[in-house]
Amino acid sequence: MAIITSSSLVDSDATLPAVRHGGYLWLIATTAALGGLLFGYDWVVIGGAAPFYEKFFALSNASDKGWAQSCALIGCLFGALMSGGLSDRFGRKRLLLLSAVLFTVSSLGTAMASGFHNFVVWRMLGGVAIGLASNLSPMYIAEISPSAMRGRLVSLNQFTIVIGVLLAQVVNLIVASQFPQWMGWASGAQTLQAWNEASGWRWMFGITAVPSLLFMAGMLIVPESPRWLVKNGHSQKAERILAKIGGEEYGRHLLGSIESTLENETGARVHFGALFEPRTFKILLLGIGLAVFQQWCGINVIFNYAGEIFHSAGYSIDDTLKNIAWTGSVNLIFTLVAMAVVDKLGRRPLMLIGAAGLAVVYTLVGYCYHHAILGGPVLGLILGAIGCYAATLAPVTWVVISEIFPNRIRGAAMSISVFFLWLACFALTYTFPILNEKFGAGNTFWTYAAICVSGFLLVYFRLPETKGRSLEQIERELVD
Repeated sequence: MAIITSSSLVDSDATLPAVRHGGYLWLIATTAALGGLLFGYDWVVIGGAAPFYEKFFALSNASDKGWAQSCALIGCLFGALMSGGLSDRFGRKRLLLLSAVLFTVSSLGTAMASGFHNFVVWRMLGGVAIGLASNLSPMYIAEISPSAMRGRLVSLNQFTIVIGVLLAQVVNLIVASQFPQWMGWASGAQTLQAWNEASGWRWMFGITAVPSLLFMAGMLIVPESPRWLVKNGHSQKAERILAKIGGEEYGRHLLGSIESTLENETGARVHFGALFEPRTFKILLLGIGLAVFQQWCGINVIFNYAGEIFHSAGYSIDDTLKNIAWTGSVNLIFTLVAMAVVDKLGRRPLMLIGAAGLAVVYTLVGYCYHHAILGGPVLGLILGAIGCYAATLAPVTWVVISEIFPNRIRGAAMSISVFFLWLACFALTYTFPILNEKFGAGNTFWTYAAICVSGFLLVYFRLPETKGRSLEQIERELVD
């Protein structure tokens, strides 16, 4: 496939009336993005809990530790894969509501697990919730968003993921160091350590139920995706929602555009064979490639194994937890940068900057480990990698894969792309402690640097610019 540049896509969305009811749009987008917050919290909370539940369950070898960290990804795979067909049949809203229920139940189950096998089962169920939310939250937001705001609004989902990550890191720090003393349950370092190994890690997981219930309540009041409604023969209801989002003229105009791309395609069932038609298969491959690259760029290793990484760099457990909180703060700040520029600079430049930047930083991290230059330099480079990722690949990948697929197959295509994203994440998370043990941190980070170079080439040669185009215009240009 030839290089597709921004000039290849003509902006036909400029004639759409301006959005008049932006407050309502931000409200429903923020509510849907709470799925991202839970995704971020549930995904990262295990990093701070690991030193304590590993002692509780007597996990001693790298394989068991890797399985504990990565078992939730099995659930993510199932959640992502089934989200496409189920959301095409039952709607985006109902599946997001289901994810909220699963987040609540699984967080409490993990907190009360009596054995390692039970712990794994509940983590897998939580993974199903993550798989659903990671696919459906950005897709729902993309389907309700005007083209001029779509980058910012879909990036809002990444922003809530980052808030969830930071929240998990802060909760882990408070629970591990302050909470038992506030409650009068422990005093002194030895007693505090014993309390964390027995009960502290349970609180870290169990607190997830609180935002899960808020997400559940919020999803009861948001509307269904108007594009899903049109696809399933409910055009009048879709027009009312679009009018509430952007005004009556906006609703009428966009409804006609949506209907034109779904002509003769009305119905809930999507045949997966449609994904392998020559016109759509090349787009599916692009979505899969970008999703896999977002994981294999290596950044989630830093979040999931932050404790091990900082410990190997010479930090104590207390300092490590503080450093983990710093990583969350940097992540939050640079995600705000991404939200500010994604609809101005575009998707393609940010993806190229992210791939190149991470390749450089990982090369330097590997050099530091290889030559035993630890402590502050490693911390600074790790924070630099997180800032680079947060401003580029983290939000922009979700924006791109939520907007490049045609309306008629978006649910199924996104579910397959996100399935491969979580499959890649499983491979990354499971193999890191093994690679780190066998080849050392330096060589491991150099491997991630090489992957980032490959990702740069993928983006340079395959990724089109999609900013400022309606989903329907992107579809016409990429598929027809």
